[in-house]
Amino acid sequence: MRSLHSLWSGLVAICAGIALGAQAAELAPGQPAPAFALTDQHGTLQRLSDYRGQWLVVYFYPKDDTPGCTKEACKFRDNFQDITALGARVLGISVDNTESHKRFAEKYSLPFPLLSDGDGTIAKTYGALWSLGPMKFAKRHSFIIDPAGRTAKIYRDVQPERHSQEIIDDLKALQKTN
Repeated sequence: MRSLHSLWSGLVAICAGIALGAQAAELAPGQPAPAFALTDQHGTLQRLSDYRGQWLVVYFYPKDDTPGCTKEACKFRDNFQDITALGARVLGISVDNTESHKRFAEKYSLPFPLLSDGDGTIAKTYGALWSLGPMKFAKRHSFIIDPAGRTAKIYRDVQPERHSQEIIDDLKALQKTN
């Protein structure tokens, strides 16, 4: 019985180590941002490497033209000049297709690219994928990526109505320290 208990304790320790390893692998500030190459609403391929040398805001969102996502996108639109004045670009990413993105961007006059991550691969690399059975959605997570391509700030708890202002404030603070 004692050897069974030792075996069980060993398995528990291994599983705990695996779980801790999974947590340690989560994207953290200072790490290189995961590369991507995704198509936007205009059919243009957008790569992370295209933004090297610039500040970049990448925001993941669940679904085009839904209340929270519309509020967040419109706030980014309304604050777009303030964000670009700080030398930053904005990219929205969801699992919706490019046609859905095109309709959404046109309906709300969104001045920034919306990228289609149809299979959720990129959202998953950023820790921003949520699955419900066969359905996949991007979680409402955002990232500020510095000009060197490192993750400077991560937002896992986003409030759509005030998030773009939070981004502006943090961009200012980050740029003072760099």
